[in-house]
Amino acid sequence: MAKNRTVAGAGTLATAALVLLFGNQPMTEWVGNHATNPDSAWDWFLRTLTWPRWAVGPTDGGGDAMRRLLADDLRAILLVAFVAIILAVVAKTVSGGVGGFFLGWSAVVFGSALAAFLTAFIVSNPSILNAFQVAAAGSAYGLFVGWIVGAVTAGAKGTGS
Repeated sequence: MAKNRTVAGAGTLATAALVLLFGNQPMTEWVGNHATNPDSAWDWFLRTLTWPRWAVGPTDGGGDAMRRLLADDLRAILLVAFVAIILAVVAKTVSGGVGGFFLGWSAVVFGSALAAFLTAFIVSNPSILNAFQVAAAGSAYGLFVGWIVGAVTAGAKGTGS
């Protein structure tokens, strides 16, 4: 039982750390201003890392800015929550290693897509097409960043079974 919580806990903490470190407003603004080379894989990866952006307050005024802020913040929270739920439910059958790697990685793919899909309906003029598009962006985040969570869950070890 301790292994299950360790795998789930490690993956949840890794996801929360990625969201907190790379999704915060100063980081997303810095990446937006400096990672602008479309031919650079590193700049592209930095922009992908900042996808689950969150902020303390809106950058501009108006109701649309508040809706965007709510959607972005809720998406970041739901990403961590969905990854935690997926890991907690499925980690009962995985105790780290290769299985933990794929579990952590896929939890971020599914969690980020679901969080993006659900929060797409908060913004002004929501549509199912927009929800599908942001879910696709979320799954891309999971595909290219989720391996970090996968590596953490692969290395998770418990004290007993």
